[in-house]
Amino acid sequence: MRVGYLQIDPLFGDLKGNLEKVAKWLPGLQADLIVLPELFSSGYQFISKREALELSEEIPAGLSTRRLIEMAGDFRCHLVAGLAERRGRTCYNSAVLVGPGRFVGHYRKAHLFFEEKRWFAPGDTGFSVFKVGRIRIGIMICFDWIFPEAARTLALRGAEVVAHPSNLVLPYCPEAMRTRCLENRVFAVTANRVGSEKRGKKKRLTYIGQSEVISIRGEILRRASASQEEAGVVEIDPAEARSKRINRYNDLFKDRLKGLYAH
Repeated sequence: MRVGYLQIDPLFGDLKGNLEKVAKWLPGLQADLIVLPELFSSGYQFISKREALELSEEIPAGLSTRRLIEMAGDFRCHLVAGLAERRGRTCYNSAVLVGPGRFVGHYRKAHLFFEEKRWFAPGDTGFSVFKVGRIRIGIMICFDWIFPEAARTLALRGAEVVAHPSNLVLPYCPEAMRTRCLENRVFAVTANRVGSEKRGKKKRLTYIGQSEVISIRGEILRRASASQEEAGVVEIDPAEARSKRINRYNDLFKDRLKGLYAH
């Protein structure tokens, strides 16, 4: 299976333009799964709840999901992409999984970071795992990485590949994802964005790039630069993630002592 990330610098509020930027990158990637950044179609730094509502879309009926389904068909791949979701008067920071001609499912971000709490409601979908062919894909979004329970829940539910759309501004995640993969024996694809945003009177947000693909052993299979738009694709064998054995005596999941852990 060929998996990868697309690291771009979206223009705030330009839904159509950001979608077409993705469409221009995809033809040369030749991948089975490509992960796009968090809120890739809208941009990140909202200045009001009204603005968040205006740039949010229904899933799967909205423009971004429909266009992504078309792209998945054109380039014969699956895509995971972060976007702002609207349901009634409520907004969620969400990610969709789509394939050629079909909507597979979506996830609403559980752990909201900083001012996201002003615009979005905490996700209520739980940590779902989606089957694509023989592969099981889990989704988490950006700040979910700092809660080990997120990746662990996906792994316990059978995820072999964790898709991780992000808009990272803190420096810790790229290295921390090596631990998330090692402690769960899963592959992960983190797709971050680059560039910066400074809107209204807010402090400038600078995104750290370094999108990456990490192996079940915590190895960096591919990592992007900190500042350039770029894509990266590597070949993995998701079947490796089905065994949780470290050696002949230790199995990560069978060795868990649930009665000792705090709830």
